[in-house]
Amino acid sequence: MILVKTDSGQQALKDRSVRLTPRQRSAFILCDGRRSIDDVLAAGMGISQEDLDHMVDLGLLALLSGVGAPAMARSVSAEPAPAPSSPAPVQATQPFSPAPLSSPAAVPAFFAAAPSQPTSTRSRQQRYQDAYPIATRLTGSLGLRGFRLNLSVEGTSTYDELLALAPKIRTAVGADKAAELDRALEG
Repeated sequence: MILVKTDSGQQALKDRSVRLTPRQRSAFILCDGRRSIDDVLAAGMGISQEDLDHMVDLGLLALLSGVGAPAMARSVSAEPAPAPSSPAPVQATQPFSPAPLSSPAAVPAFFAAAPSQPTSTRSRQQRYQDAYPIATRLTGSLGLRGFRLNLSVEGTSTYDELLALAPKIRTAVGADKAAELDRALEG
């Protein structure tokens, strides 16, 4: 049996959004759609079946199956296919006209309970992906003075962890330089 990287696995490897041990990371890289599970386990890197099972459970790897497995393995390791062209426009059958809100009671509770701050259109993961390189650049520019802070930033893997370090980064680099990080975290 052969394991291949999933799209979410490729993204997780690139942005390091899922914590993997160095051994699991090596196993993930070896699962290229050409090597069998036995080949990956025998690579001599200390990779265990549990490591592979863990990555399959996380959705980072998937079993390659079916008659066209070799052809599929070649296509998985090749360049990604170009994005499909935009879909044809949908024709409306009736013109849209919103119902007038005659009283505050007509507003659904979901919208009435919304916070007064504008909500971000970016997900927490996207904000993390945008803020992480900024945070590493800012803390890396501190030199030895910010070495431990830089290690803390590099150890984060979620938006909440990076958000918790933001005040320390702001104190270390100053409010002016930290404004870019704040914008990326806020959305």
